[in-house]
Amino acid sequence: MSGHGTPIPMTSRPCGPLKGTAHVPGDKSISHRSLILGAMAVGETHITGLLEGEDVLDTAKAMQAFGAIVTNHGGGEWTVSGVGVGGFAEPENVIDCGNSGTGVRLIMGAMATSPITVTFTGDASLNGRPMGRVTDPLALFGTQAVGRQGGRLPMTLVGAADPVPVRYTVPVPSAQVKSAVLLAGLNAPGKTVVIEKEATRDHTERMLQGFGATLSVEDTDEGRVITLDGQPELQPQAIVVPRDPSSAAFPVCAALIVPGSDVLVPNIGLNPTRAGLFTTLREMGADLTYENAREEGGEPVADLRAKFSPNLKGIAVPPERAASMIDEYPVLSVVAAFAEGVTDMQGVKELRVKESDRIDAMAKGLRAAGVTVDEGDDWWKITGLGHGNVPGGVTVASQLDHRIAMSFMVMGMATQKPVSVDDGSPIATSFPIFEQLMADLGAQLVRKNT
Repeated sequence: MSGHGTPIPMTSRPCGPLKGTAHVPGDKSISHRSLILGAMAVGETHITGLLEGEDVLDTAKAMQAFGAIVTNHGGGEWTVSGVGVGGFAEPENVIDCGNSGTGVRLIMGAMATSPITVTFTGDASLNGRPMGRVTDPLALFGTQAVGRQGGRLPMTLVGAADPVPVRYTVPVPSAQVKSAVLLAGLNAPGKTVVIEKEATRDHTERMLQGFGATLSVEDTDEGRVITLDGQPELQPQAIVVPRDPSSAAFPVCAALIVPGSDVLVPNIGLNPTRAGLFTTLREMGADLTYENAREEGGEPVADLRAKFSPNLKGIAVPPERAASMIDEYPVLSVVAAFAEGVTDMQGVKELRVKESDRIDAMAKGLRAAGVTVDEGDDWWKITGLGHGNVPGGVTVASQLDHRIAMSFMVMGMATQKPVSVDDGSPIATSFPIFEQLMADLGAQLVRKNT
């Protein structure tokens, strides 16, 4: 599948029990950061379990364009020979980040304090997303940005030749913004400080420390204060990428709503800043257990076992949990449709500026499938119909958004009639083996043009 080519209409049909083991791809967030920090280290970083979806492959190409030697050894094993902090070369061509908001924003941060000029672009979805939330704080370092109206791609950044350290309070919970500022701070003298009022996924902080940067985190009355000492020499690492909890969400949620299902999803990263969905599902009454809990590469990991859960109940999801599960609300809304009662999701305005307006895209599709949805700027509520009562029988616009497409494919496995999406091709950006993995468990997914 390609997120950049011909649309691929897909249909998910009601299916029998989902059974087996689902080996989901490597964590996308950690994969991006492994490549970028590997390129900024001196020496060779060895990565196993890298997610080889289009988003991450675009980041690998970008690191090559900046002068790092990035080698794919097969089977998810990669090496990156880095150029050191401040060692990025100016790319000869435009950097195309495809569909990846994480990729483009982190790469912008990584190059922002080097004296190079870089032009960024992406696919139609990415080129419609706002970049001001990143370019505004990068301007504090001395970086200049010129883009389309509304701060959109294509955009050219001129890196700061004489960067200054920055103290920045992140205005909205965003790991991408926080990470971009920290990566920019690597090549600025002195201490760069980022303050977040609500904690977001902390992979960047963990990995910076792993690569040898001096970084401290303190909880204060201001919020979570992260202090980074600039201009370190990062040391190459051996990184084992845990499996992606955001990808695990799809087989897990499918198993909960398809009668008779029992699915094991091994080696899932359960970083507390990422695992909000699984906590929420268990509060709803999901038969979801953690097995073989352990730690790998500084990240908590476990095997997840999900079984059909016919008595799911709607709950109020705490707004402070939003940052730890922001990408999982679309598929949570599908589970909510099969629960009894109302699932209330507050503090989720970030969903409106993802690959699509995810609240709008899910609300339209759910309503068409017979589910009641109420929504506001930063909230939405799903009134569940209970197990076996969701009609389905619709074709939904995926809005060039991989998570919208996969969420409705999951929904179609348990509705009364099949559910289709107009374009499943964006799934390749994060979960290129989604179709085969779900089919191996027993799902009935078909491409309408085959």
